[in-house]
Amino acid sequence: MTKLKWGLIGGGRGSQIGPAHRLGAQADGLYTFAAAALDHRPDEGRAYARELGVAADRAYGDWQEMLAAERGRDDRVDLVTVATPNATHFEITRAFLEAGFHVLCEKPMTMTVEEGEEIVRVARASGKVCAVNYCYSAYPMVRQARAMVRAGEIGKVRLVVTSFSHGHHGDATDADNPRVRWRYDPAMAGVSGQFADCGIHALHMASFVCDDQVETLSADFASTIASRELEDDAMVNFRMGRGTVGRLWTSSVAIGRQHGFDLQVFGETGGLRWASEQPNQLIYTPVGGRTQVIEKGEAGLSDDAARLSRVAIAHPEGFPLAVANIYVDLAAAIRGEARDGLPTPADGARSMAAVFAAVESAGKGGAWVDARPPMFR
Repeated sequence: MTKLKWGLIGGGRGSQIGPAHRLGAQADGLYTFAAAALDHRPDEGRAYARELGVAADRAYGDWQEMLAAERGRDDRVDLVTVATPNATHFEITRAFLEAGFHVLCEKPMTMTVEEGEEIVRVARASGKVCAVNYCYSAYPMVRQARAMVRAGEIGKVRLVVTSFSHGHHGDATDADNPRVRWRYDPAMAGVSGQFADCGIHALHMASFVCDDQVETLSADFASTIASRELEDDAMVNFRMGRGTVGRLWTSSVAIGRQHGFDLQVFGETGGLRWASEQPNQLIYTPVGGRTQVIEKGEAGLSDDAARLSRVAIAHPEGFPLAVANIYVDLAAAIRGEARDGLPTPADGARSMAAVFAAVESAGKGGAWVDARPPMFR
């Protein structure tokens, strides 16, 4: 099978997410790392791309240079990953879609609801694959949970409880650290801090596993460190289209929690629990029965969970391989195969609508508001 040609924008030297994309895209031999614009400093970006094996004539100084050059090549890249600062996602994603490239965009896909809806329309018009990197949905046991919900193994879902909370920004003496401060600065982060950063991962996960969409929500935001303009802790209640009740907590000041991303789904006949810090296991309890541990890699998993389990049972799989699973499904989608687990531009638009709805609700003392983008109401 001929490899697809892949290009990366952002994710340069010292980036938190860049290594995960490079490892993920190349884990299965499906892509060649063909082009890159890795840094806002053109010379540094070109030099680092060459260090990573990108040919000199395809190591670009910025994304505009990359777009102008690649669109005219017979061997142009097939897929472009956008891993730049949040405020640039919309412009770059739209430009590459309109030029006929497939795109994987980091979250948040956009900074406004209107931009999110525009990406949905552009992606539809282009006919190209566009995905958002909600990569936690690509863990094998998350796919197993979704398959069990879809198969009715826990009955009608009554309640979903999720959290994404850590304590890494809980030190008030570190509040002016530039790597921390920008996340709570509206000029750089937008209208929301912690909810837009981590909470939307949890909200997307709830929608993904329950196979349902959030319709209304009520939010309470808190800035527990006085110097922060945006929230560092949030509680969000929500209701989904088929009546499921949702509870979500997200925080960056929960000292003692490391990567506290977990999900619990409670149905009429059973419950499921998954935690990112123990990603190989899905905990299942049937009503009136004993709690069971379903292990990644064991026999009898759903087709999706089995397909995306990469190493033998009892061996851990982690974040870079979840990103790799997104790239596996992207490659299949680009080649025309159906992959309904890929997070779509519609998911990105729904997330941004939820962010603005939560900000509105918190500003109104927790009033219930519509959380859907106007185009999906």
